[in-house]
Amino acid sequence: MKKMVAALLICSLTASMLVAGCGSSESTGSTENGGDTGSTGSSGSREINILMEEVPDTTIVQNQIAAFEEETGIKVNIETIGYSSMHEKLLTQMIGATNAYDVVVVDCYWVGEFVTAGWLEDLGPYIEKSGFDTSQYVDSMMDMVGQVDGITYMIPFYNYMMSLIYRTDIFEDETLRTAYQTEFGMELTMPEDLEGYVELCKWITAQNYDYSGVVMQGARPDPTVVEWANYLFSCGGDFYDADGKVAINSEEAVKALDLYIDCMTNAAPEGSKNFNLDEAFNVFAQGDAFSFISYNWMIPKLDNENESSVTGLSELIPIPNGSSLNAGWGWGIPTNAPDKDSAWEFIQWIESAEVTKERALEGGSPTRADVMNDPDVLEKWPYLETVCEIMEDSKMFPIMEDATQLVEVLGRELSLAVAGDQTSQEALDNVSAEMADMQ
Repeated sequence: MKKMVAALLICSLTASMLVAGCGSSESTGSTENGGDTGSTGSSGSREINILMEEVPDTTIVQNQIAAFEEETGIKVNIETIGYSSMHEKLLTQMIGATNAYDVVVVDCYWVGEFVTAGWLEDLGPYIEKSGFDTSQYVDSMMDMVGQVDGITYMIPFYNYMMSLIYRTDIFEDETLRTAYQTEFGMELTMPEDLEGYVELCKWITAQNYDYSGVVMQGARPDPTVVEWANYLFSCGGDFYDADGKVAINSEEAVKALDLYIDCMTNAAPEGSKNFNLDEAFNVFAQGDAFSFISYNWMIPKLDNENESSVTGLSELIPIPNGSSLNAGWGWGIPTNAPDKDSAWEFIQWIESAEVTKERALEGGSPTRADVMNDPDVLEKWPYLETVCEIMEDSKMFPIMEDATQLVEVLGRELSLAVAGDQTSQEALDNVSAEMADMQ
């Protein structure tokens, strides 16, 4: 009944919004099975529309579009939007008779929902006909934003796998090194386990320097969920156990939340409880924090003197004693897209080795192993070698129909626990109870 009501509400919402379309999208034509004429502009030439999140990789793609248009004669309109509004906007298009977008980028959280609903085209026939080589993609990326049950619905676009980023110069501070040696009788180094990392962050903050031991992103729902997931995996916890039973309230998960709250309360700036991605980045980039758990593509931003005051000082390593959260986006073609052939022509071009390498050199976050291991790319961005290694042991958010609902529930309960309104066990018991009704 709950899902039936939700479906009726969605349909009602859609009926009122479809006339408005999707903002900046051009008027489109429609041909059965994605025929060759496709979407057209005023000149009659082929034209496709794409909805993308406002992130650095999208900006790089926008700068590559002119070359594609010149080469193919297909005009590309890219509409960018903030993440918080993107899912709802896509949903209203996916359930319509036709879609305002020919290409969409799909977050890993949405894969289960979109595939179960039948909203994504099977790309197998396009891959076979064009000879596009998917074997070059990192396996963990294809498993997350590529194939589902052996069918390829997406081509991986960019990864936002998380890791620990810290300032190397802090370990070279002689005053700090001496104080640590005096107090603990050992050298100041990065601890090998999560407990030690949290204690180090607390200790650095307690030294009353002009920076804290860590900056965190505690805003709900997504920022705190993706950050805490690294604590969960590092402590040996997971969303489900090996038998598929809900394990989010396990002993390991409770320990992970206790450590997360301890770090947030005693090592992070006061505002961290409400910080999102951008705010946490700004604190670190201004030199006001020793470390933070964030996306690997932060390194190029931190090495950009126009965005950071700590250029050349940031290093990326695995989460201590654990697995990082693997995450990413994939290119997909809606089943109700107006011009599927042109959409595929764009996807195979933008994901070619040459174009993807160009994006990587500009600071993009690649998903192709050949690009990540390319000598030119590694010479400019050596951190990608570590990213490849971390990916091998990383874990992903469960692919499930109700993943977006799980993010909302988990974000709510984590925030209440961080605020002190309930214990870690109570928070995760609440999540477990709601997960029992999810698919």
